[in-house]
Order: sequence, then structure tokens, then C-alpha cells
Amino acid sequence: MSSIIVFMTYKSTAIIRKERKWFVARALELGVTSQGRTIEEAKKNLKEAIALYLEDMPSRKSVLAQEMPLVTSIEVGRG
Repeated sequence: MSSIIVFMTYKSTAIIRKERKWFVARALELGVTSQGRTIEEAKKNLKEAIALYLEDMPSRKSVLAQEMPLVTSIEVGRG
């Protein structure tokens, strides 16, 4: 009898901001946050943090969409 391993890819929206000497990355759907000295390092660390979060909380996997949401910006004037 052979085992079948199913590997799924999940997508999340990440916001990365420069905060002093660090880039802080946050996965909006999960509230998972990480940081790095570069944008690439912050993204890598966030991926690891999300993987650990989902490993610890398997029921949370359904929170992540398999398609990316539409992200847009809006401008509001003050007057």
C-alpha cells in the first residue's frame, strides 16, 4: 500500500513596511508578522512564520485563499 502526499499552496496578502532599521512583513489574512533587514529577508521570514502557524493550527488552513485578492489603493481628500 502506498501513501499519497498532497501538497497545497496557499496565498496570503502581505504588507511590508520599513520601520527604522527593519522591514516588517504582515500577512493580512492571518495576522502573522515577521521582520528582516531586507525586503527579501522579511518575505522569507514571513513565509516561514506562516508555515509554522499553519503547521500548529491545521484548521486555520482554510483561512488562506487559493487565489490572490484584489488589492488597490484609494485616495481621500481632506478639506
